[in-house]
This record gives sequence, C-alpha cells and structure tokens, in this order.
Amino acid sequence: MTIVRSSFLRRQPWGRGRFPRLYSTKVPDNAPRAADNEQWLETLRHTTPAKQGRQWPGRGTSQTDLIEVPLGDVTSINYLQRYNKHKHSQGNFVDVRIVKCRSGAGGSGAVSFFRDAGRSIGPPDGGDGGAGGSIYVQAVAGLGSLAKMKTTYIGEDGEAGAARQLDGVNGKDILIQVPVGTVVKWCLPPQKVRELVEKELWKDQGTTLRSILASKTIPLNSPCGSNEKTIQLYRHQMAESWLFKDKSKEYHETKDWFKILHKKMEAYDHSLKQSEMFYDRFPLNGLDLEQPMSKPVCLLKGGKGGLGNMHFLTNVIRNPRFSKPGRNGLEQYFLFELKSIADLGLIGLPNAGKSTILNKISNAKPKIGHWQFTTLNPTIGTVSLGFGQDVFTVADIPGIIEGASLDKGMGLEFLRHIERSKGWVFVLNLANENPLNELRLLIDEVGGLEKVKTKNVLIVCNKADIDFDNSKSLAKYLQVEQFSKGQEWDCLPISALKEENIEVLKQKLLQCARPSHDEK
Repeated sequence: MTIVRSSFLRRQPWGRGRFPRLYSTKVPDNAPRAADNEQWLETLRHTTPAKQGRQWPGRGTSQTDLIEVPLGDVTSINYLQRYNKHKHSQGNFVDVRIVKCRSGAGGSGAVSFFRDAGRSIGPPDGGDGGAGGSIYVQAVAGLGSLAKMKTTYIGEDGEAGAARQLDGVNGKDILIQVPVGTVVKWCLPPQKVRELVEKELWKDQGTTLRSILASKTIPLNSPCGSNEKTIQLYRHQMAESWLFKDKSKEYHETKDWFKILHKKMEAYDHSLKQSEMFYDRFPLNGLDLEQPMSKPVCLLKGGKGGLGNMHFLTNVIRNPRFSKPGRNGLEQYFLFELKSIADLGLIGLPNAGKSTILNKISNAKPKIGHWQFTTLNPTIGTVSLGFGQDVFTVADIPGIIEGASLDKGMGLEFLRHIERSKGWVFVLNLANENPLNELRLLIDEVGGLEKVKTKNVLIVCNKADIDFDNSKSLAKYLQVEQFSKGQEWDCLPISALKEENIEVLKQKLLQCARPSHDEK
C-alpha cells in the first residue's frame, strides 16, 4: 500500500555518530538585505574546504572504508527468475519484493527582480526551490503480504522558486506501508546481479547458483568511525553549480566579483555534500520492522532546494542574474522480505500432515491434499485453549525434502517465516518406513543440531492410528521417543485426521511457545 503525504518527521540517522560540521548552511531568510547576505557570505570565507576529489561507489576514500560483501547478502534468489525453478503461487501471498526507490530532486532557485509602476527593475526577489520528496517506510498491523507493493516508488521533485521571494512547493513524500515482520535491505539492481551470475556461470558451468551467491563478493563503501556497519549511498554528481539568466556562464567567469562569490559558495556546496553523505546511509544488515510503528522511517531523503538570486545581493553585486540549482535526489534498490511472526513453526516432510494439524488446532483453513507440496506458501493459525485462556500462533511452511538446503524441492526460502519463532515443531509420519531417519534429515536440512537446540522443540508423531496394533509401528515410535529424550525434547503420538490427542497437543504446544529459561 502506498500513501502520499506532504510531510513527516525529520529522519533520524542510522546508528550513533558525530554530526558532520556544516559550513554555515543557515542561509538568511526571505527578504534578506544586502548586509544580511554579506554577513552570511563572509562566514563562508574562512571555511572554504580543500578539494577532496570526486568520490565513487566501490572505492575507498578518506571518509569511507571498502568492505567485501557476499553477493547473496544483497539480492534474493527469488529474483533470478531464469535460474529459479520453483516459482509457485497460491492465493495472493508474496513475501519477497525488490523495488526501485528514488527521492525527489530539489527545485531550482529563481532569478527574478522586483518590478512596479515606478521602476522597471528593482532588487532581486527570486525565491528558493522546494525540497524534493523523501521515501518513507512504515510497518502497520493488519497487512499479511507484500503483494500490493509497486515495483517503483518515486518521490516528487520540488518546484522551482518564483518571483516576489516565493519559495517553491516541497515535493510530496512517499510512504510505503508493509506488514509487521518485514525486513528491508539494500540490494543491487536485479539486472546487474544477473550479469554477475551469468559471468560466473560462463567461467564454471558446473557451479550452482547458491554457491555463486555465497562465494562471489562485491565491494561496498562503509563510513569510517560508525558504531554500526552501514552502507554509504551516493547521489549523482551535480551537472552545474549555477544557473544563469541573460548573461552566460562564460561572461560571469571573467568577472572578479563572481570568482570571489563562487569560491565562497564552494564551502556551501561542500557543506550540503557532507550533510548528504551523513544522511545517505543504510544499515548493512537492514531494517527489521518487527513491531507496529507509530512513525515512519526515512529510506531516501529528498534533495535540498536551490537558492534564489535574492541571496546574492551585496554592495558589489547589485543585479545577480544567477541562482543555485536544487540538489539531486537519491535512487537505490531495496529488498523487502516478509518474515512472519509466529510463536511456533511446523517443520516436516511433504505430506506429513502439518496442514491437517494446523486445521484441527487453530482457526486456519490451509489447503489439504494427499499429494506432496500441497502447501506452497506459509499459513499462520491462531490457537486458543478456551475463553480467557492463553492464545498463541503457529506457522505451517511448505514441506522440506532431502537436498532442500541445495535448493531441491521448495528449497529453504520459507524458513524465514519461522526464524523468529520461539519453538519448532517437527512433524513426523509414523506410517513411513523410518521416521527417526526423517527426523535426522530434517534437523540436518534446517541447519544442524546446534541450530535446532537454540529453539524450544516438540516432536509430533502423526498418523499413529495407522497399524497402531502392529508391533513395528510401536517400535518406530519408541525409537523416535528415545532419541527425543536424549535431546530433552517432548515427543507425542497423535492422529490429526481422527483428532486423537489433539487437546494434549495443544497443551504441549503452549509449553513450547513459552520463552525458554535463557530468554527469561
């Protein structure tokens, strides 16, 4: 969802750091006298900075360090479409989006002179340009998908200043509203990523996409001295530093008074550049919008408006026929990744009965079938133990098969939806030949035993009603139970289809959903 608003709170810079020294950007207000302008310009005389040369992304400077980041950290495998064999859709659920955002450019200052019936030309009265619109993001309750997001968000440019000291209107800001649990990361343009991947595949056709994303690194600039690792973003260089009217640029460059003014204004331009460098940063690990937000956060700040010619009236310069252009906006790509917030996550092989369990214990109505990969997208259900009793949420994700960590089957892309969960519930099918081996397989595929032990764990043996009087079926359950006790995990046999042990399961799930002793 996109909402256009005219103004928001001032953006707070990422992390903590010393605010850059500004070379007197406090320009005199409208209707400045020549004395006011001269006083302001005089403050710029003693702060003219030394030239530092042009700054380029991907190269270290005196203000930034060069860091190497894996390609997989700045893109999504879902957007490498020609290589992605597992594109599925179910309903209107979208959990990954890459969007292009561009903040608005500032409006140019005006070149104008006061006129009335008594005189044909008076003092300069050209107003300042309006500021460009910024891009904001806000997590709100009630949204459950990124499906309604656009592919491009563009802030409005500020309007140019006008005669009679009228400032241009600020460009409208853009507000992007996303579901709670969304993580926003800076990313490379998808086309550039595809070019890098194709280049690596051409070098070694036997390599896999995931190995390329893990091994290939790209250089990024990170500001020096920052407590939090951030990425330095860059705006396009200004094409011109002045706008001229009636008299050409060449004419002004021959005048000594303009050379002196230009030298002073270099300090002003440098100050604006320093301010942009300070605010144009983004956390390397992204923004985790895990709570509803009352105030939005700025992704990209709009450009500042240019100065009108009224600011250049001095005792020497009586008819300034020039003004300052507005500053450029900022264009970047961002990866929006929805990580559902559920207390528990159901993990199992395809057709283990996870969806049936969720249907029996909660208000969710997931798609249920006898074929594999019935569930193509995560489903979250709310479990209530009765009126006035505890309530918790459970997420069902697509089934995991052997080799899922190598992108087989549905892969592991959906594990993001249970990363935040307090507990993981492994659902096994007792009707299968060796449930214990399936449990070990699932543990290996989701990251190994050490990772699993960071969560509360419950083992659920489903379809216990099939051949329940057969000694082999009981032996399979006892093997799983013995392994679970060795890890200090609870183990419970159920039949979701016949609703046997469902109430006991709810109580076990509640215990698993509570914070562990380490978190208390």
